[in-house]
Order: sequence, then C-alpha cells, then structure tokens
Amino acid sequence: QVRLVESGGGLVHSGGSLRLSCAASGGALDFYRMGWFRQAPGKEREGLACITLRYNRTYYTENAEGRFTISRDDVKNTVTLQMNSLKSDDTGRYYCGATSGVNVQRMCSQVITDYRGQGTQVTVSS
Repeated sequence: QVRLVESGGGLVHSGGSLRLSCAASGGALDFYRMGWFRQAPGKEREGLACITLRYNRTYYTENAEGRFTISRDDVKNTVTLQMNSLKSDDTGRYYCGATSGVNVQRMCSQVITDYRGQGTQVTVSS
C-alpha cells in the first residue's frame, strides 16, 4: 500500500509561483506512473501533469501546459509540481496520484489513480 502525502500549498498572489511536493511511503515510486490533479470548488477533479516511470516522459493537460512542470526523484521517493504564472482559476485542492495500470496520457486525461493523497490547498488571490 503506497501512502502519498502532499505539501507546499498555500496562499499566493496572481502571477506568483508555488512548488508542491509529494512524498511516498510504503512502496517504491519507481513502479508507478505519477501525476498531479486538482479539484476546484464546484468542479470535478481534473488531471494536470503526469510522468512516466522510466525516461521521465511527461504529459500535460491544457490547464498546465507551459506553466507547470512535473518532476520525480525515485531515490528520494518524491514527485514535485512547479507552478508558475498562477491565476485565480488555479485555486483548488491539489493531489498527487500513482498508477501502474494505464499510460500517462490516460492517467491525466481520465484522472485514473491507484493511490491518491489527501491533497494540499492552493489559493490564488487576484
């Protein structure tokens, strides 16, 4: 059983940056594709950025492309999401997830995870 714990959320002004981290325990991340997801108030959970388990190939959805960067460190068992040029629409609860069952494109576009953390809140003030 993989346990994921997110950190790094907070309050930031529009145009600012945040760096989210996801720490894993109970299993090695190098068996899983990893991703970041978010749920805004009143909206469904959406995928943002996902990364393969080898070669670190990445996939970004439209809302993340060009502004967010996902990376992983399988030695430290962590996954990070660097978020730049934040907008008020980026406000929401951010989750990291892991899956071994589907490719990163499906993982992100269809929000598929085997494991998911409790999330960290990001609030962007305009």
